[in-house]
Amino acid sequence: MKESEVQLKRIQTKLQQLLKKHVILQKENGWLKAELDSTKKEVSAQQESLENLKQHVDVLKYSNGEMSEADKKEFEKKINSYVKEIDRCIVMLSQ
Repeated sequence: MKESEVQLKRIQTKLQQLLKKHVILQKENGWLKAELDSTKKEVSAQQESLENLKQHVDVLKYSNGEMSEADKKEFEKKINSYVKEIDRCIVMLSQ
């Protein structure tokens, strides 16, 4: 065999190996993207749950009178912002 034929066979073999690795990496990449999306959704759900729990704690503290004056003011600001948001939604729905 000529030297060029040997080199060509080596190149073809390496190219086939690279193509196999490429396919494997594409599959792995797809799996990792799906895993990342799933994890992002899970983190988002956990953050939402945490926020809901914090709100429940605030309401319980407020109802039991265990809040400091600063906490009460902050809580009232949150309530007022919720009321404003609800009012804004009502206006949008009535149009």
